[in-house]
Amino acid sequence: MKKLQAFKFELMPNGEQQKLMRCFAGCCRFVYNKALSIQKENHEARNSYIGYVEMAAQLVVWKKNPDSMWLNNAPSQALQHALKHLESAYKNFFANRTNFPRFAKRGARDSFHYPQGFKLDEKNNRIFLPKLGWMRYRNSRVVVGEIRNMTVSCRNGKWFVAIQTQREMEAPLPTSTTAVGVDVGIARFATFSDGSYIEPLNSFKHHQARLIKHQRRMSKKTKFSNNWKKEKVKIQKVHSQIANARKDFLHKLTTTISKNHALVCIEDLQVRNMSKSAKGNCDQPGKRVRQKSGLNRSILDQGWGEFRRQLGYKLIWNGGVLLAVAPQNTSITCPCCLHVSKDNRKTQSQFACVVCDYKNHADVVGAMNILERGHRLLACGEPMRLARSVKQEPTEVTQALAA
Repeated sequence: MKKLQAFKFELMPNGEQQKLMRCFAGCCRFVYNKALSIQKENHEARNSYIGYVEMAAQLVVWKKNPDSMWLNNAPSQALQHALKHLESAYKNFFANRTNFPRFAKRGARDSFHYPQGFKLDEKNNRIFLPKLGWMRYRNSRVVVGEIRNMTVSCRNGKWFVAIQTQREMEAPLPTSTTAVGVDVGIARFATFSDGSYIEPLNSFKHHQARLIKHQRRMSKKTKFSNNWKKEKVKIQKVHSQIANARKDFLHKLTTTISKNHALVCIEDLQVRNMSKSAKGNCDQPGKRVRQKSGLNRSILDQGWGEFRRQLGYKLIWNGGVLLAVAPQNTSITCPCCLHVSKDNRKTQSQFACVVCDYKNHADVVGAMNILERGHRLLACGEPMRLARSVKQEPTEVTQALAA
């Protein structure tokens, strides 16, 4: 099987290289936004979608235009990949995987892409990038596999390079033969069907007071002044610490789960729908908006989507299988007599069946039902009658077994 893996390192550019990288990122952002603007105008005129080949031909015209000849300073392939990223954004939108593409904002996710022309010298801890030359990087691990492409990005004032590699490897066999159901939540981040559980990190909650302090200071300063920019840097640093702590927590947890279990069953949660605002509109105002806002903040602080994504590829690397099952009624169904009733869960944490008197923690019951549905999904090849519609049928089983 082919294994794609990314290795990310922090770059150590000099002042001139930093200036050039900001210029390259700005050129890619300009090309992306200009192409998106043309696509929107074309859509409003009820014309057919403009493909990448036709849009790339317009890129040549933009580079010859006297008003935008500065695009020639950036690597041409990086500009072309900005158009490919827009193409991918539209494909994801047409497939109902994401929202409609939005204009790129300066300073937010600045990046550019190199498909070729780069060199990596791991012995001397340096890297060569077209139109930037050689620069040092913080070499923290060995890059394994054939290098396919590199992406340079800026996060909180620091520049990073992500190196994507590909290598052939034999289909791995799982080192473990156990199966587990995982129920994610807020009071407990992950509860397993064997009764164990993982406490939540709550990274945002721990840094929220410090973040609010700097945000209030920033709001009292003149916009774009030097003091305003200093506070903005402090806010970015806090956000970076929150994200890094959450990412470290999820990577360590998913690595442990993928190595210790051959089959992992989780709920197919729609996090975006679960964390929607409850404000409503003028005609139909929302109810308990403040409580729902706090719940949404707690849901997003857990990182359930990233948890599922990491589990998916790490289980494949270790020869395991990830199953996503329907989440309906998992915490109110008795695992002994299969009685389904809201009365079974009188409190948030305690489960007590009104028919057979079975008692346990509600999250453990949910994890046990998730595992049972996973076994049924694996055996029958299709979800239960309680599962989603045919259009939303999960594909994780096919992908995992094919790998």
